[in-house]
Amino acid sequence: MTTHDSTSVAGSDSASPSVAGAGPASADDRRAVTGKRRIAFAVYVTDAGQLPGFHTLLRSLALTNPALCEDVVVLHPGLPEASFDAAHRLHPRLIPRTADGRHDAFLLDGYDTVIALTPALVVLGGIDDLLRLRTGVAAVPGPGPDGVPGPRDGIPHDGLLVIQRQDLDRPVPPAAAQDIPESVLVPLDSRYDFRALRLRDDLAVPEGVVVLNFAGVPESHTGPAHAARARFDLDDEAFRAAYLALPGAKHPDLLPHLALPFPEGSRPPIDLVRQLAEIHRGRGHHDRAVALLGEAVAGRPDLPRCHETLGVCLMALSRYEEAETHLLLATASPDFAPRAYGQLARLAWLLGRTEDARRYALSGLESDPTDANCRAWYARTSEAVAVGATAPDTSPGEQLAHVALFADGEENAGDKVLPEAVRSCFTTDTGPDRWHQQHAHLLVDEAGLERLNARRAVIVGGGGLFLPDTAPNGNSGWQWNIPDDVLARITAPLAVFAVGYNVFDGQRYRRERFAASLRALVERSAFFGLRNHGSVARVRELLPASLREKVRYQPCPTTVARHLDPRLAGPAVREDTVLLNCAYDRAGLRFGHDYGHFLAEMASAIRAISGAADVRYAAHMPADERFVDDLRREHGLALPVEPLYLLSNDAIRDLYRRTRLVMGMRGHAGMIPFGCGTPVISLVSHPKLAYFLADIDRPDWGLSVHERALGARLAERALAMLADHPAAVADVHDRQRALWSVTRDNLARLRELTGLPDPFGDPGRGADPVVPAPRSAAGEDRPAPSLRPAPPTL
Repeated sequence: MTTHDSTSVAGSDSASPSVAGAGPASADDRRAVTGKRRIAFAVYVTDAGQLPGFHTLLRSLALTNPALCEDVVVLHPGLPEASFDAAHRLHPRLIPRTADGRHDAFLLDGYDTVIALTPALVVLGGIDDLLRLRTGVAAVPGPGPDGVPGPRDGIPHDGLLVIQRQDLDRPVPPAAAQDIPESVLVPLDSRYDFRALRLRDDLAVPEGVVVLNFAGVPESHTGPAHAARARFDLDDEAFRAAYLALPGAKHPDLLPHLALPFPEGSRPPIDLVRQLAEIHRGRGHHDRAVALLGEAVAGRPDLPRCHETLGVCLMALSRYEEAETHLLLATASPDFAPRAYGQLARLAWLLGRTEDARRYALSGLESDPTDANCRAWYARTSEAVAVGATAPDTSPGEQLAHVALFADGEENAGDKVLPEAVRSCFTTDTGPDRWHQQHAHLLVDEAGLERLNARRAVIVGGGGLFLPDTAPNGNSGWQWNIPDDVLARITAPLAVFAVGYNVFDGQRYRRERFAASLRALVERSAFFGLRNHGSVARVRELLPASLREKVRYQPCPTTVARHLDPRLAGPAVREDTVLLNCAYDRAGLRFGHDYGHFLAEMASAIRAISGAADVRYAAHMPADERFVDDLRREHGLALPVEPLYLLSNDAIRDLYRRTRLVMGMRGHAGMIPFGCGTPVISLVSHPKLAYFLADIDRPDWGLSVHERALGARLAERALAMLADHPAAVADVHDRQRALWSVTRDNLARLRELTGLPDPFGDPGRGADPVVPAPRSAAGEDRPAPSLRPAPPTL
């Protein structure tokens, strides 16, 4: 192994897929927190003479798997960097690295699964099954005496390998494929590494061959195998054209790489332009999407789909007048009118034009009475008109302003419970008499600024407001739609309370606008509290040193609900149930290639736990119910569904309080039951769940959705908690005391800003706070022995 070269394989920081080919700030990398599996291809080229074969391999991989784009680490003995210029044109995530030989594929730091290929291979079909492998080192066994692969004939040195690096975690890694321990070998079907040498007398390539191996085949040899390979021997222009002509989904890294820049003098297909704009939009590059679409639709009112996408992107840049124009153009088409009217309703609502929003939503329903989005906007705006007609009895100067997400209808149940929990920290009355509600997504214009400044104080939070792609805007880069100059003119005391940094592992976003807005927010805030130490660390990274100490830890109020609501303080009467929750927003970022594995492991866990309790499904929003459908279809298991999105806040808390255990993937599917005193196990697909468990010093209450033995480990932990349930409940109560202590200290500081009385009395009167009604800590609230085995790797 080369040790003096900083770009050698072992210890190379550039093995991180989050930075490959896209710049170091393009995507969040929190794999150490989520346990998300990282996959790479590795190809060793011995010299420049093998590069043409390597290029053919890259083209074959793209043309047969157009929706796949993982890192490709090309290992080489020290070729000049310019040698890889042609390969870079073929793939956006190419990482050249010096290496001593092919065995260095076993040493690729930063990856969990490495698919080792050679320049002699071409890919003829889909390789999804290889990406889903989770154990050992998989390979097609070498040929026996008769030329047919046999189970005892070892691993060829020139074939395909699928390496799970954790299974080779030994002091001395294998020096060659033949040195792989037999105990970890996993045989693959020959179609994944079919030897072209077997095709004699011009035999056709057998149907179903996925990877064809030309090792040892003379260049002069001709026949069907060479014809199969020759279709990938294309120049750059032909390759780009072939890829762009493919039907179906294409990877959002690979498509722009091969489509852009457009050839000079050509007019690209409008569908391609829109696809590229959608990719830019999905990554928060709305300015790039506008540049592409603006040129494409100039003088073309007959492109409603493009006008709709352009309008949405302009809205994300806070260019609202232009956005409205293009969305109105999109309503000319009956096919796109309902969608466009739904976006127009949202735009008008963002600007405070509630009546216009209602009219747009009604127009959308006239176009399509079944359109759910327009129906939701019509209901929301009709309710807003009715509420706006009733003025509170309290004068503005006696109210607090609350900036948050306020869910309604069938939206996320957690976002319904959270605002009430925040308000409960400050006042016993959480209604409109005491609180002026300002939805975070509404533009804060001059009138909005005047309303905020008229209040006693402005409380921003809680929830994961530091997220770039939920209702994006060009004013702040996060969910509060407030320009910097307006923020600077807030004169009322401003407190950020229990906000979370909610960027997903692997999510790309533009940090510049967000970082500038964040700095202005911290400078202006009298109190700045984030809901977990992970968020504190992430936000401090984006701030200058002079502001970092202003960022404090403030737990989410839902986690201390027993201390906020006297009705939750006493012992709970529990049913013999376990509630399960999963989340599907941004499913690709949550599961990667492991969704099938996750589903199978969860089926195994549910079967094991069902012997001890009735397992039911808690859906925080309708999309969560996909798990129930997939579980029934794939594994024949049916779960009763509790639709929390239809329940009141009290009913949500009551349901979580009455169950014995909650296994949840959503952040508030863990925090709300925990706050009610119910034991939880988190299914970690987002860093925030691990952050919360770290805060309460219970990392073992979480398991990564990518955990190899997820089913067995989840069942083991769940059954242990159910077996000694009083101890598990007492452990929750004990953990909760620390969060309440932090909250009480912070609220004491905040009372100096608001001038409000303490709704909880004197904290020095006992271990538990005094609440505005009688309560008891007896029964379940007793010390617990530790339930923690060795902490898992998340």
